[in-house]
Amino acid sequence: MSFRITFIGAGSLTFTRTLLSDILANPEFADIDVVFHDIDERNLEMVTKVCQRDIEANGLNIKIKATLNRKEALEGAKYVINTARIGKLEGFETDVNIPLEYGVDQCVGDTLCAGGIMYGQRGVSAILDFCEDIKSCALPGALLLNYGNPNAMLTWAANKYGKVKTLGLCHGVQGGHAQIADALGIPKSELDYSCVGINHQTWYVKLSHNGVDVTGKVLEAYEKNEHLMATEKVRIDMLKRFGYYSTESNGHLSEYVSWYRKRPNEIKDWISMENWHNGESGGYLRVCREGREWFVTEFPKLMSDPPIKYGNRSSEHGSYIIEGLELGHVYRGHFNVMNNGTVTNLPDECVVEVPCYADKNGISVPKFGDLPLGCAAVCSQSIWVQRLAVEAAVAADIQLLRQAMMMDPLTGAVLNTPEICQMTDEMLIACEKWLPRWQKNGEIERAKKRIADAKANGTFIPTNKGYKGACHK
Repeated sequence: MSFRITFIGAGSLTFTRTLLSDILANPEFADIDVVFHDIDERNLEMVTKVCQRDIEANGLNIKIKATLNRKEALEGAKYVINTARIGKLEGFETDVNIPLEYGVDQCVGDTLCAGGIMYGQRGVSAILDFCEDIKSCALPGALLLNYGNPNAMLTWAANKYGKVKTLGLCHGVQGGHAQIADALGIPKSELDYSCVGINHQTWYVKLSHNGVDVTGKVLEAYEKNEHLMATEKVRIDMLKRFGYYSTESNGHLSEYVSWYRKRPNEIKDWISMENWHNGESGGYLRVCREGREWFVTEFPKLMSDPPIKYGNRSSEHGSYIIEGLELGHVYRGHFNVMNNGTVTNLPDECVVEVPCYADKNGISVPKFGDLPLGCAAVCSQSIWVQRLAVEAAVAADIQLLRQAMMMDPLTGAVLNTPEICQMTDEMLIACEKWLPRWQKNGEIERAKKRIADAKANGTFIPTNKGYKGACHK
């Protein structure tokens, strides 16, 4: 069969190469049309070379079309896969470093907290532009598979305002499943589970082995594991307090709630420096910086390594969804979708991550019911931050943006309202080039004036320039 798949943000090698090899592992897809789009010509060219070499080594006749023109890339597409990082490393640095100067110490900063909120301002603006081009250039009913962060915010905006059918996809649920199975000493394939919540705050509400419920055995298993006790302190504490294990890494989770990173002298008590995702201050930014010149330093070596042999697929959902829709193979995965009553004690208008099915009938989303009350409360606080951030991005509304920052659990635990307003202005100014809606309504110029006036009249709140965080390498 033949149809077109377009990758937006194809210059992201790991995602693009993995997702493409997953799709092409199915021989039924040997004649599909593959298009890569990115705004970075160098990265696009190199990723295309790597992936084209893989295709040819596997005996397929597919010729990747690479283009810097998004509309051209989307022409006739049936599936669109978004992996773009809006603002690239330059924007990401502001998401982490400006809040850090104010004392908001993030490990990642791409989903919630001050960094995730501002990343969402850039991402929502971009994904709405993507949606306009999808509607005008792609096939009617084209499906957008969004891997971009902040996943829930972008998926929410694309569905509500972009009017394009969009699924948000993430591998956090699969990663946590593997970790729990290992802790319990059960083969991953034998551990059945249901995970419900919102992206990066999803809860393993049911775990069973050979029909026996083992949900209540998780805490004991973790407490017996010295390595997990040292590296997953936040997740284990949340498990103790709320009764269910949460999907996301220790470092990610620590910045989504108010309790673990608000006092610099206590952050070290909740994280491990073994790996950045265990909670290192600005850990993911450090890793991204170190890999900044990867294409220059490692690309020649990569091209001398053996190509990927298609066959073994990753745990990423994308290929299985396409396979289910096209071939009718029933696939059960956890997707990010508009709630619409699926989780009954979360708002109807929000994005939930829940068990779904993909097959010839389309995407089916079974009703779940109520989340355990404490888990729902944690998710609800984040959902209101997401909603405020999405509406702020669409309308370029400074009041809504400030409110999103104030309602964010960690940001609000660390800063008072004048500090939040000043930090928000600084972040807007730093991201000006990626915020066309905010430029158009003059809000960034007003932010510049507020900062200039505060510095001139002595009311500018001092910040800790150059601060690297409580726990950094």
